[in-house]
Amino acid sequence: MELGRRGPPLPDRSGSCYKRPIGLGGALLSAIYILNGPNLNLLGVRDPSIYGRDTLADIEERCLARAASLDLQIEFRQTNHEGQLVDWIQEARESADGIILNAGALTHTSVAVLDALLAAELPVIEVHLSNIFRRESFRHHSYVSLAATGVICGLGAQGYERALDALANLIEREPEEADR
Repeated sequence: MELGRRGPPLPDRSGSCYKRPIGLGGALLSAIYILNGPNLNLLGVRDPSIYGRDTLADIEERCLARAASLDLQIEFRQTNHEGQLVDWIQEARESADGIILNAGALTHTSVAVLDALLAAELPVIEVHLSNIFRRESFRHHSYVSLAATGVICGLGAQGYERALDALANLIEREPEEADR
């Protein structure tokens, strides 16, 4: 199941005269990919004592509202397939300014996702609804963390909104740091 993006089309960076969409205040909108891995389509019904009662659609709705308040544009997607997740990360390399990733169980197993994130050369915020360090020992290792700028876990659905805040700050700082 793929959840779709709402809002204006994402920018095409393939040409030499890439321009981001303009926000309400006249500022350029940054594009953020929010990518979700296996079984996250079952949120709200799968182990609510661990993952909460929010559905992925609920989280998407809150992310859209938060993104609008930050003048960000989001692409919100979910897949149960590792290759599709890798394809989206590679797409983000050309179309986005940052990635928020909840790779689900692929967090602990996928070198392919790690390699795609490293090749993307974008700021990445890793998100987990539960605190992976208070769970089974096999969940304590994250390949995604090796490429992530930051990690948010254990805050439930609110972690996605905090990740948007963090990426907005990171993207805002990038031009200033490049001028130094």
